[in-house]
Amino acid sequence: MGLVLHVIDHSAQSRAVRLAPPDREDLVGEVFLAIVKDDFAVLRRFRGEASLATYLTVITRRVAINRLVHKRNVHTGDGVVHQAMRVLPDNGFAPGQPLSNRDEVTRLLEELEGTEAQVVRMYHLEGKSYQEISSLMGMPENSIGPTLSRAREKMRRAAGIAAE
Repeated sequence: MGLVLHVIDHSAQSRAVRLAPPDREDLVGEVFLAIVKDDFAVLRRFRGEASLATYLTVITRRVAINRLVHKRNVHTGDGVVHQAMRVLPDNGFAPGQPLSNRDEVTRLLEELEGTEAQVVRMYHLEGKSYQEISSLMGMPENSIGPTLSRAREKMRRAAGIAAE
């Protein structure tokens, strides 16, 4: 349980999303549902090429990223569309304002150079892994993290948000 919570928290933090407690609990439930789905099929596919903890980390990360990147919209009876994932207001955005405000994201991405903007777009908006980005961009996989860090810092400065 500790591993699952840690991976969910890290995945959310790396995407600048602070989860509300109910959403965090929902993600934990989704991870365990993915594990027990089809009579533990995902565990039967475990080949022992890595530790079980590493394997469970990958499963948890994939479920969390999928949920964080592909937020579902909920249609209520009053005709209003709400995001199923709630973002808490400690990220420099006003309460109730979605973090994925396309105009703001577009403006902040314009502050970045071509490669940085592409890497940020692929990682944060498309949910691609470092390996996928490396392959698509033709850059070393170990350069993706530093590129993202530099780009995030530039975007924070452009948005006027103090680094945590």
